[in-house]
Amino acid sequence: MRSPSTLIAAAVTAALSIGLVVDAHAEGDQEKCYGVVKAGKNDCAANGHACAGQAKTDGDAQEFLAVPAGTCARLVNGTAG
Repeated sequence: MRSPSTLIAAAVTAALSIGLVVDAHAEGDQEKCYGVVKAGKNDCAANGHACAGQAKTDGDAQEFLAVPAGTCARLVNGTAG
């Protein structure tokens, strides 16, 4: 049986790897869509904080999500940036 510290290390490594894949994909055919974020679901630093997942309110015009190019214009309150 594996030790708890080995399992934790594996989980952290997997989580970091997923983040790298998402970041690489976001730079391709993605666009930043402002004004459509749910609280705690933003994709990157903005609005006085330094990390993803720290949006304080729904629909904040200064927070963004990475969405497939061309999608933002179809979302209510979405502003491509």
